Order: sequence, then C-alpha cells, then structure tokens
Amino acid sequence: MTEPQPLPQREPDSISEDDMPTVPIPARKVVTTFDAASKHERIEVKPPLTRLFRRTITRAFNKWVTFSTSMVLNLNWYPRVEPYVGYGTEHYSRLICRTVYGPFKRQAGRLTRGIRAMLTIPSPHTKVRIAIDGVPLETVQVGASEVHDEVDAQRNVSSEFAASDSAGYLDLVAEHSLEPGVHDVSYKVRSRKPVTANLFTIPSGTKVGVISDVDDTIMVTQAPSLMKAAYNLLLLDPKKKMPVAGMNLLFNRIADMFPDAPFFYLSTSPWNVESSIRHFIANHGFPEGPLLLRDLDPRPKTFIPSGVQHKLEYAEQLMADFPDMKFILIGDDGQRDPTTYATIARRYPGRVLAIGIRQLSPREVAGNLGTVAGRAVTQPIPVTDVPVFTGTTGSNLMKTMLPFLKQQMGV
Repeated sequence: MTEPQPLPQREPDSISEDDMPTVPIPARKVVTTFDAASKHERIEVKPPLTRLFRRTITRAFNKWVTFSTSMVLNLNWYPRVEPYVGYGTEHYSRLICRTVYGPFKRQAGRLTRGIRAMLTIPSPHTKVRIAIDGVPLETVQVGASEVHDEVDAQRNVSSEFAASDSAGYLDLVAEHSLEPGVHDVSYKVRSRKPVTANLFTIPSGTKVGVISDVDDTIMVTQAPSLMKAAYNLLLLDPKKKMPVAGMNLLFNRIADMFPDAPFFYLSTSPWNVESSIRHFIANHGFPEGPLLLRDLDPRPKTFIPSGVQHKLEYAEQLMADFPDMKFILIGDDGQRDPTTYATIARRYPGRVLAIGIRQLSPREVAGNLGTVAGRAVTQPIPVTDVPVFTGTTGSNLMKTMLPFLKQQMGV
C-alpha cells in the first residue's frame, strides 16, 4: 500500500508584489448568460404545474449538490478552475470559466469520457485570480445590484479577486488594450497551480465571422435519436468521435478566403463536455475558436434553457459584441438550426451573409423511438432573403457555397 500523499499547503489570498504586475486590467461582471432569464422564461409566468415541477427538480438537484459536496470535502478535494476559451476585441475581452471540485492532482481540461464530466461537482462562490498575458484583472462592481452597469469611478468597489456564482460559473468583461491575435488567460484558485486558456482577440474592423453548430454539423452525434445521442455524449470514447465528412475542409477553405474571420462554435451540449469538443476541434483540423455551450444545471429563474433559446441568445450576444461584422451561419437539419438561423436573419437584416445547412442522412435520423417528442426528425429549409446552401457533406456544401462567398469577398 502506498503512503498517503500530504495535503497541499493552503496559500494566502494576498499576492506578493513579485507575483504579478501592479497595474491591473479593469474587469466587470456582466448579467451572466448562464442565469439570465428572458420574460417568458421566468418561473413566475409559468402555469402552476410547471412551477411545481421546476421547483421540485431544482430542490432535488440542490440536495444532490449538497450531498456530493459533503462527500468530496471528506475526500479532501479542493476547488479548481475549468478554463474556457475567451474572445473579444482590442478594447475588451469576454472571459468565462467554472470552479469545480476535484482531487488535488486532477488536471483541468483533461480529456475524459462524457459520463465522468457530467458528474462534475460545482464549487460555488469561489475566489479566482485572473490575468491576461501576466497582467492581473481587477474586478469592479457598481453598487449592490446584480446588474453591473458602466464603471463609475466615484462609487465602485474593486477587488483583485472575482467570485464564481452559485453554479461555479464566472462571466467577466475585461476592458483593456490588446493587440489582435491569440493571448493567454490564467486562472488561479487557492491551493492550485494556475491554469490557462486561449483568448482570441479579434480586430474590431473584421468584416466576416462564422457561427457554427457542433452536433451533427461538424461532429457526428446523431442528435435526432435520443438514445444514440446519449450514448455518444456519455459513453463513447471521446477519441473515437467522428467528424462529418468534408466539413473541416469546408471550414478551412472559408478561413483561407477570410483570413481574419473568427469561428464561434455554438452547441446545446453542456459545458461539462467543453474539453472533449475542444480536443475534437483541434484533433480534426477545424479552425480554433471559442465554444459557446449550455448550462444544464436547473436554476430557479431559467431552469434549463431550450436549445433554440440558447442558440438565439448567444447569436444575439455575438451580434451585439461585433456590430460591424456579418456572419456565415452553419448548422444541420437534425435539430432546429434552419428555423433558428432564419429567425436570426430576420431579426438582424443585412447581418447574415449566408446560411449553410448540412442535411442528415436517413441512417442518422433513423430510430424514431428515440426521437425527442414534439420535434420533427429533420427541419425544412428556411424561407429567408439570405442565401441558403444545403448538402449532406462538407464537399457538397463547398460546390455551391464557396462560389457565392467568393463573390462576397469585397463586403
């Protein structure tokens, strides 16, 4: 039997002058995308039975978190940070991470099977120290409201720490001056070494960007079949996940045509499997970029956001973040991407350059017994003023989509 490892020494919360530069980057908390309810999502407007069901599920989930947290604390697990890829312009950055419990030697971002990642236990209200390229962030909270407005120097409260929310998430906007390109963001909690993630700094004058779905658009998951999708998400070895034929070639051809174009990967998969998707993108040669995933932990205000609502909210966020950018939207007809993208094009006239819809094969949509109730197996092609291109593979899409995009290279 091996001797037990000594527990790590707790580090003080303060930082010595030699640890980091003394001129901080101001950052402010935003209304988090993980717990911001729209009017029709709030529990107060739901029917009584829906309110009862949601409250029952939320209470059960909270009891599970309380029980599991007690167990891992008895195992001497400590909070750690799961860093997610950030994005922004030369003037601001949007930074997202999550604090969770884990064994002392557990590495953040390690490739794990989905079922293990889904059992991650959040570490709520955990203090995190953040730095961009070695320069620390200083969070600024205005007043006592949950909504953080523009910074007012006369009534702000500063801190070298930022605290995660009740689900362990931390969503910040940092204000700074950065050169375009890829930068490093480091996150540190007490008793842990810093962990890093990429920060994609996009030139504010960039004219074209790409928003792409993940499931069955670039990665085969068979999302229309509930049982097959669950197996692929939870049990399949992440190294065996298969790319959709030709999609990496299509994406790289688009990247060659628009060298400055950022790629945003939007998925209804939970943040728990962010590492698996990120490794997949890198291993199969897709252009790297931020992942925008979904929180599946039920919340009193939002419960679990629907896939359509999740994609619409993030698309609207990107439209606001990059007001001068036109987007290429790429998805599939196995979920509601066609109608979702048509809605985006209607809400933001002139902002969508083209829509690409990958059509699922009959084999991928087979098994109606496992299909989510109330959803068609595939969605019809949207009716919109924006050009819509379809194909069963990336190669099929390239034949029609790329010639059109070449004509648009001057926009």
